[in-house]
Amino acid sequence: MFKVSDIITTPPEAFSSELQQKVYETFAALGIPFGRVDTDPGLTMEDCRHIDAKIGVRIVKTVFLCNRQQTEFYLYVTTDDKPFVTREFCGALGIPRVSFAPAEKLWELTGVLVGATTVLSAVLLSAAGVHLVMDRDVAESEWFACTDGTATCFVKIRTADLLQKYLPATGHGLTLI
Repeated sequence: MFKVSDIITTPPEAFSSELQQKVYETFAALGIPFGRVDTDPGLTMEDCRHIDAKIGVRIVKTVFLCNRQQTEFYLYVTTDDKPFVTREFCGALGIPRVSFAPAEKLWELTGVLVGATTVLSAVLLSAAGVHLVMDRDVAESEWFACTDGTATCFVKIRTADLLQKYLPATGHGLTLI
């Protein structure tokens, strides 16, 4: 049985990474209320369904992409039920073909391991050059749920708080497609 805690409204007692700590510090500094659940490692879509049921909203899918030269990087946030189509993504942004970025670059630029990719990484200075891209369906939803930078903790906040407080505080722009 996949373990999912009840909803918790306080930060973890101990942080697993610099990113996780910065996420909760930023929530506190900006007055962003949140709910979170501690879980077994949530790596599959089936795992996420267990988390969705407990947290009350569907976890977004976030993919980390790059161009062929690995000089341009993109964090793309979309709904879990939409397949990623490279041609459509690149066409919407007017960019050459992209592919999934290497795990080493994911860690280096966003401070997360595979399975924990999150737009909340924008708070890290190392993510300054990463382009943030979001599906309009995600941006238009009331709630936003994703990892907090670990594969064992998922957080839920109002999408408006993400778009109007959190991301602007990081200095990142966001492209909607």
